[in-house]
Amino acid sequence: MLLFRFIILLLLPVAAFATTDVNTELHRAQEMLTAGQYADAFVEYERLARTTHQPLAHFTLGMFYEQGWGRQVDKAEACRQYEQAAKGGIPTATHFLAQCLLNGVHQPANPALAAQWFQKAADLGHLISLCSLGELYFEGKGVKQDNTKGLQLCQQAAERGSLPAIERVARFYMEGEEKLRDPAMALQWLEIAAQRNSPASQFQLGIMLREGLGHSVDLHTARYWFESAASQGYRKAYLPTAELYFNTPKDPATGRWPEAELAKAYLWLSATEKQHLNKDEKKQVQLMREQVLDVIPDSWLKDLDVQVKEHLTLYPAPSS
Repeated sequence: MLLFRFIILLLLPVAAFATTDVNTELHRAQEMLTAGQYADAFVEYERLARTTHQPLAHFTLGMFYEQGWGRQVDKAEACRQYEQAAKGGIPTATHFLAQCLLNGVHQPANPALAAQWFQKAADLGHLISLCSLGELYFEGKGVKQDNTKGLQLCQQAAERGSLPAIERVARFYMEGEEKLRDPAMALQWLEIAAQRNSPASQFQLGIMLREGLGHSVDLHTARYWFESAASQGYRKAYLPTAELYFNTPKDPATGRWPEAELAKAYLWLSATEKQHLNKDEKKQVQLMREQVLDVIPDSWLKDLDVQVKEHLTLYPAPSS
């Protein structure tokens, strides 16, 4: 349903491509698609594409073939439909066509032509296409290799708010060409992505703050970002969240953990225990959990176990 709504939202700003009658027919086809009436919707979109050369109809046909809605997946045919839609100026289709050309899906791979279509998509307002074009400069595919230009292109998209671009810029500052690496800049971009609720960026930001990369070591803030990611079911963050709660300094007078930290250590260790762990991780979690169980009041366990169960129900571990 979310994908169908995305398509409808995508089509609305470009209604000028169609006449009133065609708009009515497109709307009817969209309603069929949203209702899961794949066969009927496909017939309508195919008729519109054939008789009116409507670019939005071609784009949706491409989605049919790529996603396999009511038919076999056919990536090559999807790319041919995207090509027709791109010629009609549909931004997302233009980006998809560039990917098709880059990967040689419906014709031999042509990175140079892909670069041109990524630029066209960017010119139409598809921001992440700037970053895709930047990737070609990073790799020297279809264009002369130029890391500085690649970063500049991707950063243009990041500065205009594209979350994937923000994350890619951060990764480049961490892992890119050595002379352009800048942990402090990576940290700044990761913080922007983390604040926009990207669990992968929250996790990476936690690592940098824990290790003192681009910033002095800040375990309290690192724990905050690890837990933010873990709370969204980002499994890589479970163990470091549990570790930082477990390693909270104990009260010098009593030798005990603060109550809130003790409860959180139990919660995240219990959640971590249910994940797919390697031998060393299992042993580590078991040892920490035993120490927590030695001191945690039994009266807390029922409520805490309910919270763990609710989280794991919402974010189940993948099948092994």
